[in-house]
Amino acid sequence: MARAAAKVASSASSHRAHSASAMGPRAPRSNGERPGGFEKRGFGSERDAVRVGNARPDGDERPALGKFAQRREDLKAQERSVRRSGTGYGTTIQTNRADKPRFGERPGEAPDYKNLKHYDADPNRGNKRRRDQENQDFGTDELRLNRYIANAGICSRREADALIASGEIRVNGEVVTEMGYKVQPTDTVQYGKTNLNREKSVYVLLNKPKDFLTTTDDPEGRRTVMELVANASKERIFPVGRLDRNTTGLLLFTNDGEVAQRLSHPSHKNKKIYQVELSTPLTEDDLRKIGEGIELEDGKAEVDDVAVVAGNPHFVGIEIHIGRNRIVRRIFEHLGYDVVALDRVQYAGLTKKELPRGKWRFLSEQEVIRLKYFM
Repeated sequence: MARAAAKVASSASSHRAHSASAMGPRAPRSNGERPGGFEKRGFGSERDAVRVGNARPDGDERPALGKFAQRREDLKAQERSVRRSGTGYGTTIQTNRADKPRFGERPGEAPDYKNLKHYDADPNRGNKRRRDQENQDFGTDELRLNRYIANAGICSRREADALIASGEIRVNGEVVTEMGYKVQPTDTVQYGKTNLNREKSVYVLLNKPKDFLTTTDDPEGRRTVMELVANASKERIFPVGRLDRNTTGLLLFTNDGEVAQRLSHPSHKNKKIYQVELSTPLTEDDLRKIGEGIELEDGKAEVDDVAVVAGNPHFVGIEIHIGRNRIVRRIFEHLGYDVVALDRVQYAGLTKKELPRGKWRFLSEQEVIRLKYFM
């Protein structure tokens, strides 16, 4: 029996050697290549050093590649380099973007929200506040001057009115101070020496990590949230509201002055939900006091809802609509608690679903419509 098994093994080995010689020498497998499949991409191991052209890190040369294979190798090398640096493909791919590019989306450009024009053209769509306040130049190409300025991403309409009244806006070289002045498509509008253009509206949602300042620029050179969304679009965007340096969670960026004003103004009662981690457990008595409203040095801090999270008094969920500076931290500090961590988990109906810490995504068209026309 042993001799039979040895004979079978010898025959199989001879057959494999014969087959290999008949097929010719086997081509060396490229790095990461799967048999009969697509080539696997490497994401940053040391053996995946960036190659230029056909050169290898050890100085050896590869056989010349065809156009398709060369392009694939170049893209792989670029991707490995980018993943190491964490900076993204410039305007092609951003590594801290959470959502996938939509079909037809151009690299480095925000998506087009094509259905918004139907709401812009119909004053009867949206909430009652919008129907009462919107001007009546729908269906034409002319716009009120304050709306034109807001659409250029400069400020809100209310702030645009102040610019107009102070004589800082010129139309076709002439200062215009008339409220309600309508801009024609051929008009040139200037703020100072800058020609204003109606920008594409951009809406970016970031899950802010710690140690980033919510400001567009810091004279001390500290890290700001603008670094995290630097490659989101070519349009200039700015954060709506503020989160403290050590507060994490949802932060919206846009160049839509109207949306920014609507989300920031207290009259719109924009709701925010925070999860608070405390160093000591919250007592039932203090939970009741927070729900009734805490009297602070700048007035009463009204809370829409407050509850212990999953029965653990170290973690508290709190819902508010007021936007005073550091209001959540001040509520708990007033009662003698140290806030270990503060995370904004919901903002104006937007949530952190599928948005990891430090990542951003564009708002969907449905989310933009709700913010612009139904809040």
